[in-house]
Amino acid sequence: MTHPEDDGKDKAGAYKVRGMAEADIDNVMAIELQVYPFPWTAGIFRDCMRVGYNCWVMECDNEIHGYGIMMLGGGDAHVLNLCVKPESRGEGLGRMMLTHMMDSVRRLAIETLLLEVRPSNHAAIQLYHSVGFNEIGVRKNYYPAENGREDALILALHL
Repeated sequence: MTHPEDDGKDKAGAYKVRGMAEADIDNVMAIELQVYPFPWTAGIFRDCMRVGYNCWVMECDNEIHGYGIMMLGGGDAHVLNLCVKPESRGEGLGRMMLTHMMDSVRRLAIETLLLEVRPSNHAAIQLYHSVGFNEIGVRKNYYPAENGREDALILALHL
């Protein structure tokens, strides 16, 4: 929702988050392939929807600018993928999607939201810390990398 007093600097108000549909997969994959050197496959996204994970897209004017995937289970929630296409970064969209995920978890009375992040992903780490995530551990050799494997920081937010 936009407000008359908006000066156009924060465009997140023009975006909406909705459930991901099968018809969105091609557009989601275009972003995934652009952003990640080791991307998920279309099949992984389809499987996430099929098994009932929370899968969302963020759009404006019928164009997808980002997406998020979250798994619920065992009394907590786990962010599996949160991505904003490069040309839409810096507009608060990652924060908007993360806030949507956090609000969804709160409505379900789940107390902990978990995620893994590459130590080299400084922008994501800064975002996660800014909303209250704390590092609780490390998964050694978790992510594929150009020269072998990269560790993952495990972050948790207690809601």
